[in-house]
Amino acid sequence: MALITPEETITRAFTNANMDTHLIKPTFIEIAELNHVRPFLGEDLYNSCVQGSYVTLVNDYIKDYLAFCVKFEVLPDITYNTTSQGVVENLADFTNPVSEKKLNYLRQETYKKADTFKKKMHLYLDDNTALYPDWSGCGGCSKCSSGSSVSKRHGIITY
Repeated sequence: MALITPEETITRAFTNANMDTHLIKPTFIEIAELNHVRPFLGEDLYNSCVQGSYVTLVNDYIKDYLAFCVKFEVLPDITYNTTSQGVVENLADFTNPVSEKKLNYLRQETYKKADTFKKKMHLYLDDNTALYPDWSGCGGCSKCSSGSSVSKRHGIITY
């Protein structure tokens, strides 16, 4: 069971409320959960959330983070479409496609927003460890690591 719906994703992370929910496939939500949420929460806490054990954590923290993670994952597919003719840009009347550089900028900004919600969730979990016995820390994120300023974003290691 997914932790967020396409409709909730659009409401929380997209500026255009008329975004087509069919563009946010369940597989994109699953990819975002597997790539971002599950590694952060850990297997036990993630499974408890999926089973519905922690409604406050899911509704007030995870969904905000996950919505931007889904947006991050779906942006390239919204911009480009794979057809029998090959990969094409999705264009409507009176629109201009963005360059790859601008798309990457938008993805980075989306990722930064997701990271803000991740930090908020991290603080909440650390402040409420008695409520979440499955929380064992984030598994080495920059907040938990001892003085290390090394991070990895989209395959690029920064210091």
